[in-house]
Amino acid sequence: MMRQTGKQILTIAAWTLLAFGAQAAPLVTTIVTDPLTGVAIDGYDPVTYFTGADPQQGKPDFEYVWSGVPWYFVSAANRDVFARYPEVYAPQYGGHCLMSLSRGYLSDGKPRLYVIEALKLYFFYSTANRDAFLMSRREALDEAAANWPDLAKDLSGPTAETGSVAPGDAAANLHPH
Repeated sequence: MMRQTGKQILTIAAWTLLAFGAQAAPLVTTIVTDPLTGVAIDGYDPVTYFTGADPQQGKPDFEYVWSGVPWYFVSAANRDVFARYPEVYAPQYGGHCLMSLSRGYLSDGKPRLYVIEALKLYFFYSTANRDAFLMSRREALDEAAANWPDLAKDLSGPTAETGSVAPGDAAANLHPH
């Protein structure tokens, strides 16, 4: 009987510690990465979004670690350009879906669902989210910028660049894909 009571006390103590004392690390990271490899934006070369018709898969041979995350590139030249100007080529909000952010929650953007708006790269979770953005660009950008600081504070990893755009710049350089 005494042995059973001791187990119950230990069990209650363990649950109490887990519930109140232990702080679990956030499951969502600042920069969207492949859950199996840890590589940013599923291994796509972020420079190719701006230089070609379609984004290209990078190669591990041309890896660069930025913000604590490995990024792959198709060539040494693309890697070197990114290394000099990562905030220009990296997806805004760490690759999280812009429309989800504008609605007040986080979801991972998909590297094949993107828009380049005012020379900034934005990812979307679905084609419906991308279409919603295209119908209300300015409002979505403003809401995402307003919501990002609160949503990002609980993410694990280094701080990603924000995606704020100056008023009036939203209509420039729109490239949905």
